[in-house]
Amino acid sequence: MTAMYQSASPQPRAVVNAGRLWAGGAATSVVAALIAIVGILVGRGLFHVDVLAPKGAGLWGDASTFWYAFGAALLSLVATGLMHLLLLFTPRPMLFFGWVMTLATVVAMLAPFVTEKDLGSRVFTASLNFVLGVAIGSLVAGSAHTAVRTQSPTPRPYR
Repeated sequence: MTAMYQSASPQPRAVVNAGRLWAGGAATSVVAALIAIVGILVGRGLFHVDVLAPKGAGLWGDASTFWYAFGAALLSLVATGLMHLLLLFTPRPMLFFGWVMTLATVVAMLAPFVTEKDLGSRVFTASLNFVLGVAIGSLVAGSAHTAVRTQSPTPRPYR
């Protein structure tokens, strides 16, 4: 019972270095866009899989290659924003971020299977979405780990 009436010492708090977090998010967006482009080139060029565009569109495909890469970059910035909010307002931000990224990656992997493309195209696109989800999740989480530091509270003067 006496523990309830004792004064609690101030707890250390986490401080987010937003510049470092968002610089990591920007770098992640570049990596994600490049993964998307390389993935599409590998799928079309090496495996001759119909990824995002018909085979007649050539190795680079059509405008959907740009939009896929742009979307991957944009989603990595969205993930960075989500991480920033979680770091500021949730008790276990990395745990929540891991769940959100896992579920979002599963949705991205299932999305190609609602199209009418051939099975090879759907499997390859789902695999590419898996690689993108893992890359974005791990890079943003890694940036968050380096952007958060624990700050000890300043001691109060004795009165």
